[in-house]
Amino acid sequence: MPRTRGRAPDGKGRPDALSQEVIVGAAVALLDEHGERGLTFRLLAKRLDTGPGALYWHVANKDELVALAADQVLGRAFVADPHVEEDAVAGLRALAVAVFDALDLHPWAASHVTAPATLENALRLLDRIGTLVARTGLPAERHFAVSTAISYYITGVSAEIIAPGLSVGTDTSRAAFLTRTAEHWATLDPAEYPFLTGTTTDLRDHDDRDQFTTGLDLLLNGLSATAVPRPLA
Repeated sequence: MPRTRGRAPDGKGRPDALSQEVIVGAAVALLDEHGERGLTFRLLAKRLDTGPGALYWHVANKDELVALAADQVLGRAFVADPHVEEDAVAGLRALAVAVFDALDLHPWAASHVTAPATLENALRLLDRIGTLVARTGLPAERHFAVSTAISYYITGVSAEIIAPGLSVGTDTSRAAFLTRTAEHWATLDPAEYPFLTGTTTDLRDHDDRDQFTTGLDLLLNGLSATAVPRPLA
């Protein structure tokens, strides 16, 4: 990846001893430890034993740094890359679950994997999805719509499931957030909200990964029902 434009080194750091990949990797570790609010260039510079000016030589600002860190986390999902001989729908499922699991390990990253894809690993993810969709036998004119819909499900639903607790404060645990929400649902009028008031226990006790894969399977089952598998060349 080409070096990001930024300010020149201030003489305190050693930009030649750094790289964007090293900086972003250290940022991932700090984001895991302190969350997005706790990440500062001063703290990152201290971790890397350099000056803040050297960091700006590689990364323009905090927003770009967090986006690159989230993209690096996304790239770790490709460790579980499906084999080319694998069934295309099974490959899509394995890839989607690998992405969810990677983001679940780094909750701060989930809301920063955006669509349409622009960064390296987000581009790789969409291209991999499209390649697998093309192997299902779906008509070519449907490849873009279906591939982007699957991509939006993977990244968007992961963010919705993994990250909501972050919006109410880093000190609020998932269990506390769900319990508080379930208690609110329980106070609703069952005549107006018959489903919500009847599912408070499910909300409080549900498994996030199971919730993700339930929707994923519905989506992929629909794809399987409308596509004719294409044999590998």
